[in-house]
Amino acid sequence: MKKLLKSLVIAGVAVFAISACNKSTESTDTATTEETTAAAKTDIKIAYVQTDSLIAKYTFYKEKSGEITEKGKRYETELGTRARGFEQEVANFQQTATSMTMNQARAKEEELAKKQNNLVTYRDNLMRELSEDEAKLYADVYDQVQTYLTEYAKENGIDMILSYTRGGAVWYSDAAFDVTDKVLEGLNKKYEASKTAPAPAATPEKK
Repeated sequence: MKKLLKSLVIAGVAVFAISACNKSTESTDTATTEETTAAAKTDIKIAYVQTDSLIAKYTFYKEKSGEITEKGKRYETELGTRARGFEQEVANFQQTATSMTMNQARAKEEELAKKQNNLVTYRDNLMRELSEDEAKLYADVYDQVQTYLTEYAKENGIDMILSYTRGGAVWYSDAAFDVTDKVLEGLNKKYEASKTAPAPAATPEKK
């Protein structure tokens, strides 16, 4: 990867040199400064994390996704109970419909139709709530990982941390650049510490 970066930097310098020849108004000092800056980029320090593995093993993600899964199971059970109750009510109506007057049967049909619509709405609301929970979880995980990677990069003198995923833009990288385990360890320690940290004191209201 360092060879690739060096090639890209060299190409960038070459392009700059050609551009400089076509712009007589640019000073030699400016060109020299930019070439020196470009050359310095060959010392760039890069690392990468295996994103899928990092998220799957992140304690915060595992705990919160487990909570969402349990909530989904509870909702599924509750929805199933309501659905079976509705089905039984429909079956009872079908058995007794012949003994009802036309007005009674029509009223019961309207009642059942309303209950069916309410059941569908209830199901949709549950699904939407779970989807929102999942979306919030991924947003929280992204923010936490982003924040920690910034801290980790600064502490370890890393200029760039890439996200490695199967089928992503990076096809190969030397395992020596893989900092997934170190980042995961730091993330989990930070999360565990946040759970035991005292809650911030409430700000007193101004009178």
